This record gives sequence, structure tokens and C-alpha cells, in this order.
Amino acid sequence: MTPITRRRVREQPVAPPEEETGSAPSSRSRAGSAIGDVLLWLAAAAGAVCIVLVVLAFTAQITLIMFRTGSMSPTIPAGSVAVVQRIPASEIEVGDIVTVDRDGELPVTHRVTSVAPGTSDGQRTITMRGDANAADDPTPYSVASVRVVLFSVPGIAAVIAGMGDPLVLAGLTVAAALLVVWAFWPRSPRAREAREDRGSS
Repeated sequence: MTPITRRRVREQPVAPPEEETGSAPSSRSRAGSAIGDVLLWLAAAAGAVCIVLVVLAFTAQITLIMFRTGSMSPTIPAGSVAVVQRIPASEIEVGDIVTVDRDGELPVTHRVTSVAPGTSDGQRTITMRGDANAADDPTPYSVASVRVVLFSVPGIAAVIAGMGDPLVLAGLTVAAALLVVWAFWPRSPRAREAREDRGSS
């Protein structure tokens, strides 16, 4: 039996330290992370849309209106939301779908059936009719400007109206705050590496 000397001990190769072993991220954690990523992207997209709408409202006078009745059906059914832009009366044409603001009453959105000169150069007298109506509106409208419908999206008026509810707004604010906290909450190095690997693949 060969004696173990100090020299033989020094000559023996030193085994490298074993790498830490850890369980790979579970499928549940991966699914939760993917869902969180999707929610973050949706929140970012919704925020971008809101910013664009605010910019358009100030720069191009583009806003939204909701249709609570079916007087413009089937072109614009009840429950639709339309994107409208304010234009001067001089640009109104027969066939346009426009919104006319009325003092003390709700605005009316119908199709223009005739355009006549008004009491001044900047005014026009127009008649309108809903696509679902058999006759023109009872009286003509004297206007200096109107909001013309650019396009409409059916079935989302209830969603837009619901988002104006204080309770809904509070819930959305809390959910967004929790989502941001979750996204930036410190994670273990292994979880961050797994997240980065999925992003680079």
C-alpha cells in the first residue's frame, strides 16, 4: 500500500465545484409569467390608444360618440361607438352622417339629405334623416360646424360607458398598480435568467 505523502496530495487534481442544482421553473410559474407579460402588453396598448385619442382630440378635433338608439340602423346599430371629427359647415355634403349639437337637448346624429346656404357665409342650413326613419327630421338645422362620422364600431358602447363608472375606474387603477408591482418585483437570479432566456429565444 503506497503511503500518502504531502507531495502526492498536492499532485492530485482538484475536482471543480459542483454547480448548484435547482429545479427548473415549474410550468405553473411559466404560465403565470406568460399571462403577466400578455397583461402588461395589453395595458401598454390601452395606454397608447388613450394617449393617441387625447392627442387627436386636441390637434384634429377627433372624438367618440355613442349610439344609444337605432335610428341609424342598419348602418350604425344601437350600441355602436363612432369616431367623429368636427368640420366647418362649408364642408358638409349630402350623404354625410353628422352629429349636430342642440342647445338644451341631446345631440342628434343622422344622414344629411340637403344643404342650403345659411344666414352668413360660415353657416349652412341642413336637413337630416336617420337611415331607419321614413321621413326627414321635423325641422332643419342651422349650423356653423358639425361632427362628421369617420367610422363606427358596433357593440362596444356599453364597454366604453362602463369604463366611465367610478367603481370600474377604481378597479382598473388598482389592477394596473398591482400589475406594475408584480412586473418590477425583485425575483431570484434563477428566475430572472429563465425569464431572459425565454425573451432571447
